[in-house]
Amino acid sequence: MLCGRTNTPAFGVITAAENLRFGPSRNPWDTNRSPGGSSGGAAGAVAGGMFPIAHANDGGGSIRIPASYCGLVGLKPSRGRVPRLAQSWLGAVVEGVVSRTIAETAVVLDAISGPDLNAWYNAPVPAHPFAQDVGADPGRLRVGLMSSAPLGIPTDENCVAAARAAAALLEELGHSVEEVEVPTISEEMVPPFIALTQGGLADYEGVDWPATEPHIQHTRKLAGETGAYDYVLAARSLELLSRREVARWGSDFDVLLTPTSAILPPVAGATMEAQHAAPDQPVFDVVASVSFTAFGNVTGLPAVSLPLHWTDEEVPVGVQLTGGPWQEAALIALSAQLEAARPWAERRPAALAAG
Repeated sequence: MLCGRTNTPAFGVITAAENLRFGPSRNPWDTNRSPGGSSGGAAGAVAGGMFPIAHANDGGGSIRIPASYCGLVGLKPSRGRVPRLAQSWLGAVVEGVVSRTIAETAVVLDAISGPDLNAWYNAPVPAHPFAQDVGADPGRLRVGLMSSAPLGIPTDENCVAAARAAAALLEELGHSVEEVEVPTISEEMVPPFIALTQGGLADYEGVDWPATEPHIQHTRKLAGETGAYDYVLAARSLELLSRREVARWGSDFDVLLTPTSAILPPVAGATMEAQHAAPDQPVFDVVASVSFTAFGNVTGLPAVSLPLHWTDEEVPVGVQLTGGPWQEAALIALSAQLEAARPWAERRPAALAAG
């Protein structure tokens, strides 16, 4: 049974659930902070105890970023794993949930995934239900650790600490961990990905564009100026980049471990305010939030944010595991192993725990 709708940014293009119509959503762990976005309203509702799970989708990190900021599990499935009526951003946008446990996420993934004979993209049918991977032995995996964001993007020390603590735990559990560098965001990837997302705004009909928010109007204008050749070239560039980088999974390492975000949850309302002040400029909070996550959307790889770390002020800091092509089963088994070693499901914001 569906219970209602939760807040998102306009058209889902910034990483905070903030808009002029409903205002900013707030993070139950610290109400001065944002729950992230775009599925921030969903994550805030689960973290705040309103629901056990909530639908979320992810085109650049919109499941994993709110999960990280709100102390939840957020799995972005592989491209084509969950059927969609339209393959937004050439399949970069995928459907999933935010939840408290990896078992809940696995059960929902079994319920919503499956082949779609009319879809452009279809993931291979899994060997067994994903729920069976909860508690299964993941084997000894080679984990690549990257604790700082590429391109010199400043990475909060708490985010670095979260990834390194998770690496230490993985070693305790018998896995091997080595430092690696992966261009999860790069000068090569950013321009074609922006072209792809801008083109997505051309799909909407019946919208009163002059009444939309300043950054949406700017992006819509750019979408109208992006020619078909530019769009096709952007898609080709991202495909070639993906083929080159994805080959490292199974060769250099089995799973990539990073922080989910390069920053802690920003101040509520600040991301929208900064984007409205400079509609034609990238906002630092958005860039830092997607610096580890957008790679999974470009490549189609599955990735999960796990709530393994909190700051001294009880602000959640997620860590991300990115698996190889179609390897949700391996991610679920490894995530369940980490959850069993460092349980998080009963951890609650102070205001809820006191109640």
